[in-house]
Amino acid sequence: MAVYTQIDNPELFFQCKIYTGNGTDDTSITLDGDENMQPDLVWLKRRDNAGRNRLFDSVRGATKWLRADDTDAEGTAADSLKSFDSDGFTLGADSASGGINVNINTETMAAWCWKESATAGFDIVSYTGNATNRTISHSLSAVPAMMIFKNRADSTNWVVYHHKNTSAPETDYLYLSTTAATADYADHFNDTAPTSSVFTVGTDNGVNDNTDAHIAYLFAEKQGFSKFGSYTGNGNTDGPMIWTGFRPAFLMVKKSSGTGNWVMSDNKRSVFNRVQNTLYANVTNAELTDGVYFDLLSNGFKIKDASSANNTSGGTYIYMAFAEAPFVNSNGVPCNAR
Repeated sequence: MAVYTQIDNPELFFQCKIYTGNGTDDTSITLDGDENMQPDLVWLKRRDNAGRNRLFDSVRGATKWLRADDTDAEGTAADSLKSFDSDGFTLGADSASGGINVNINTETMAAWCWKESATAGFDIVSYTGNATNRTISHSLSAVPAMMIFKNRADSTNWVVYHHKNTSAPETDYLYLSTTAATADYADHFNDTAPTSSVFTVGTDNGVNDNTDAHIAYLFAEKQGFSKFGSYTGNGNTDGPMIWTGFRPAFLMVKKSSGTGNWVMSDNKRSVFNRVQNTLYANVTNAELTDGVYFDLLSNGFKIKDASSANNTSGGTYIYMAFAEAPFVNSNGVPCNAR
C-alpha cells in the first residue's frame, strides 16, 4: 500500500491559534483542535498593531523569551507566558515595563505552537558554546531539513540553515532577524551538512560563542505533515504551484536569492483558500490584510502575487510549511480544499 502520510492527525504536533488579550493574570489560552496538544514551542505575534515576535519554549522554560525580529539576548518576564499546558498555554497580565505584547488588553494575537517529537520531526537542543568547530547530538533520528539558532546570552542574529537554500546549503546561511539574502560563511556550520544524529557548528558567536548558552530548533521533513522546500518565481500573479502533500496550516516564505521579509501565513487568520493576512518574522509590523499572496490548497500552495517578497521572475525562495491535513491519509482517503 502506498504511504501517503507519516502523520494522519497534524493537530497532535502543530496548531495555530488566534486570540484577543485581556491583560488579566493566569489567562488560559486553549488550542482549537479536536486533539489536546501540550506545546513545547510557542511563537506569539501581535496582529492589530506593531509588536515583537516572541518565542517561548519548554527547554529554556516558561517566562523566558527571545525575539525573532531582533538580535537581543534572552529576556525574562514573569507575567508573560507562564506555563505550557495540556492543551495550550497560560499568560500573565503582561504589564511589566509596559507589557511585552502577549496579553495586553484588546490586542489581537497569533500563536503558532509546536510539540517536540521525533515522530513529527521537531527537536529543541540547548547547548553551551565553546568557540571550536564541533558536532552536537540531536534526537530527530532523521536528517534536519531546517535549523534555527540563537545565542541566548548575547546580541547576535538568528542563524538559519535550510537544506534547499543553495546547492551546497551547509556552506551558506540566512538570518531570520533580517531581510538579507543568503551568503557563504564557513564559521556557522563549518561547511558540514547535518546527519541523522548530529549537526555541526563552527566558531561564529551566533551559533557557538564560548561559554554562552545557545538554543537550536531543528526540523526534519515528515511526509504529509511538514515540508521545507524551494521554488523559482515567475514574476506573474499566476505564480508557481508548490506541492507539499498536505493542506498547509502554516507557511513561511523567504526570498533567498535577494533581500526580502520572512512572510508568514496561516489557516486561522485567513479562513478561505486565498491568503490575505500576513505577518513578518523579522519585523514588528502589524498584520497586512490588503494583499493577495498565496492560495492554500489541499495539496500545497499557489503563488498569487508578483512582488519581490514572493515571486520575482527567476528569484529563489525557500519555505517551511506544516499541515492542517494530509492530502491523503494513511487509509487512502483524500482531504478537501478549504
